[in-house]
Amino acid sequence: MIYVFLADGFEEVEALTPVDCLRRAGKTVQTVGVGGTVIRGSHGIPVTADLAAEDMKLDDDLEMIVLPGGMPGTLHLGESAAVQEAITYCDAQERLIAAICAAPSVLGARGLLSGRTATCYPGFEEKLTGCNAVAVPVCQDGRIITGRGPGAAMDFSLKLVAVLCGQETADRLAEGMVYTK
Repeated sequence: MIYVFLADGFEEVEALTPVDCLRRAGKTVQTVGVGGTVIRGSHGIPVTADLAAEDMKLDDDLEMIVLPGGMPGTLHLGESAAVQEAITYCDAQERLIAAICAAPSVLGARGLLSGRTATCYPGFEEKLTGCNAVAVPVCQDGRIITGRGPGAAMDFSLKLVAVLCGQETADRLAEGMVYTK
């Protein structure tokens, strides 16, 4: 199971591209609404989440959580007790944690990026406490995968597929979607 969190003001392309790619790769993905099940993105697009945050289950089936960026979505993720609980669970159980755009700042606030290399939306580097911030589309340091912003959503999503399903699967998916770098 992979949870992709949606909070009001989330960046639509950063949330839905991973959902689409991971489902195409055969993974079970559920969108989790923070504050309800109908969540409005930062560009006014309403999305119905698969489940509300209070209905998620943190158990052995959970492989990864994904935090999309966007404003004020990232702030709402950081304020959410359910999101914080999921981060704590994944960290303690050594599960994958992915965040893109401004959302790596949620991990930075928790100290999870200290001593790691990560990327984020330009201007958020100082919120990645103790981190070696790099200006690349996607970065993986151990169990944490970060993406730079909306323009990196496909690279970020394909990296998630590669980590969970293998590079060959990610390459086939990219080819089938007519994606080239």
